[in-house]
Amino acid sequence: MVETTVIVAFIAGLVSFVSPCVLPLIPGFLAYLSGTSTGQQGARLKVFLNSVAFVLGFSVIFALLGVLLNTVLERVSYNVQTWLSRLGGIIIILFALYILGLIKISFLEREHKLAVRKKFSITYVTSFVFGAAFAVGWTPCVSAILGSVFALAVTKPALGFVLLISYALGLGIPFLLVGLFTTQAINLINKSTIFLKYFNIIVGILLLILGILVFTNKLNVVANWFFAASLLS
Repeated sequence: MVETTVIVAFIAGLVSFVSPCVLPLIPGFLAYLSGTSTGQQGARLKVFLNSVAFVLGFSVIFALLGVLLNTVLERVSYNVQTWLSRLGGIIIILFALYILGLIKISFLEREHKLAVRKKFSITYVTSFVFGAAFAVGWTPCVSAILGSVFALAVTKPALGFVLLISYALGLGIPFLLVGLFTTQAINLINKSTIFLKYFNIIVGILLLILGILVFTNKLNVVANWFFAASLLS
């Protein structure tokens, strides 16, 4: 059975993609990276290849962060890991309360972005660099989700690399689909924006549940219960 936290990290990537900070900006952003209009004939391949380069950019950064987490945390004792799990659970709960608007976390209120002022002659290089910058920076509604994944990685030191790669896949696959089916994706995104007002409530509640399960060390217990129930049904 796939480790529960890996599935959670993948879903967190998907949720980051559909967040109000990211989703409405994606079509224009991909068009900017490719240097074409998404409506132009023959632009689809260029947009897709640039989206691949963009996804590779942020995936490399997340992979490096995962390796760093593994290296730093994998040697800690079991007792320390127990306390790290509790700390990770508390952090996730705080992020959940922030998304629900119940508390303020000042450093999450500001956008932190790495500016990329140079456009390379090869547009794919520019897209890769923008992807790396996207991973280094953050926007308010994405930072709490990504921060929760980091907190989850702290509770599972040996899985730090896998969790961040799983998050990158969850975030990256929709980018690739948008690059491949640009016109259809734009229509779908335009229709879905009316549901974004419910985003913070739904994600906040899910993160709150996740934080409680992590803090009480019940996440795998609940997952195993569902797995056993599915086998018996």
